[in-house]
Amino acid sequence: MALLSNSCSFVRYAVSGDMQENFWDYAAERIRSFAFRDIDDNFEEKSIGWVSVNNMFDSAFEYASYAAGDYIVLALRIDERKVSSAVLKKFCMKEEERVKKEKELPRLSRGHRQEIKESVRLTLLKKALPAPAVYDLCWNLADSSLYFFSTNKKAQEILENFFKETFNLSLTLQIPFLTAEHLLDAEGQGVLHDLNADIFI
Repeated sequence: MALLSNSCSFVRYAVSGDMQENFWDYAAERIRSFAFRDIDDNFEEKSIGWVSVNNMFDSAFEYASYAAGDYIVLALRIDERKVSSAVLKKFCMKEEERVKKEKELPRLSRGHRQEIKESVRLTLLKKALPAPAVYDLCWNLADSSLYFFSTNKKAQEILENFFKETFNLSLTLQIPFLTAEHLLDAEGQGVLHDLNADIFI
């Protein structure tokens, strides 16, 4: 819950695209459609969806609204089952040895080994518990900016794609140059574009 913490790290995005009419109704419908779905009781590998920043188990927003004035405040929850490569390799080798002894073969074909690997991976995935990750965001509708409270590149990539899928709007990461361009007037932007990189020794 970085948004509600005493200190945090974040990145800033610009939100671009055409806003729907009756946006709050549209947002409510889209957030509901893309709310987090639990995978604890099935064997899906991954689940991504929106939850409340106050409670990672609140995907219906029963305890806290995502609407706060001109802001939408959400958390992106990602649950994923993983099998480490070392564990997968161990159990693949074990199963290969079992099959070779059972069928009295000196070695297995590449295709057979691939079948064993996939079968073992699925078996191990079913036994693995999904690990959760939660990332907060704050979207300012008035100035089309969004703060995402993670500097993790993979999480940012997932956010950019999932946000586009949810709201049909695009996110552009605001590096310092783009942030300055946004804050300056026309004259300041002209000066900014005339700047050249230099090396200080």
